[in-house]
Amino acid sequence: MHDPIGIPACFSAGATHQRPVDHDPAGVIRSGQSVCKSVYSTKIAGQCRLITITWCKNLLLHGLSVSVQGQEGEDDYRCKVELKPWYFWRKTGAKQFMVDGITVDVVWDLKAAKFNGETEPQSDYYVAIVSEEEVVLLVGDQKKDAYRRTGCRPSLIEPILVSRKEHLFGKRKYSTRIKFHDKGKGRFHEILIECNNNNNNNSVTGSGADPELEIKIDGNQAIHVKHLQWKFRGNESVDVNKTKVEVYYDVHDWLFSSGPRYGMFIFKPIPSESAECSLSTTTPVLTNHQKSRSGLEDEDDDNAGGSSGFSLLVYAWKVE
Repeated sequence: MHDPIGIPACFSAGATHQRPVDHDPAGVIRSGQSVCKSVYSTKIAGQCRLITITWCKNLLLHGLSVSVQGQEGEDDYRCKVELKPWYFWRKTGAKQFMVDGITVDVVWDLKAAKFNGETEPQSDYYVAIVSEEEVVLLVGDQKKDAYRRTGCRPSLIEPILVSRKEHLFGKRKYSTRIKFHDKGKGRFHEILIECNNNNNNNSVTGSGADPELEIKIDGNQAIHVKHLQWKFRGNESVDVNKTKVEVYYDVHDWLFSSGPRYGMFIFKPIPSESAECSLSTTTPVLTNHQKSRSGLEDEDDDNAGGSSGFSLLVYAWKVE
């Protein structure tokens, strides 16, 4: 479903069934966008559905998109908001659409939102999704204001954050922050990805360079891969505050492709009882270049179904 709000440049504005740009990694770099997408699972219109909150940013504006999963085989229900830097942009507002005959309201207040240079707001905002007099999903820190404005109670079913996808840009370093457990008062963890590679040619092996990959979590080295030209794809388990996290990486294109290119990383908390079997069931995803990349993306989409727990997928774009 489309609405009369202006569609940001960071979301596709073409055909009715065209997918948002964040589904097309190449489209992200062509449009010069930074994109962050969070997928939640909750109950709307009598069944569990996925709600996707997507933020994007370019030099001129921020964009917000909210989509609700339709029935199997049908398009999602979508609401798009353009956050222009001049005074016309909608700092507060609401949109309404129908999901299987049930009214769904998207209500937002971004007039005091602090982005601090990031793609999504860091504080002083809320985005609420309301259905059948319940707030089924609420993001942001101004929760009291959201409940007061909507006049609705929190849903009895707590939404679950099942996946998060980010596109990061840099020459050598990429950073983000994430909670590995959405419930409770878990702390944010700082993730830093760094590739030490001074070779500018398409082929690393021909230059004598010895690139290395380093991943730090909360300032502590979690993964260090030497001779990256031979180990450009793999996975390791790390411990983060007594939580086992499986980290998958594929940086083939960083080393062997030209032009705009990205490395792909997945961070996935693993319950202790399933940590052992996770290695044997997921490692084959990394056996060949094309299959591994589609496998990593498919794994993230499978997690969105809520059966495999939370995962963070990072596209780290090299900018020369």
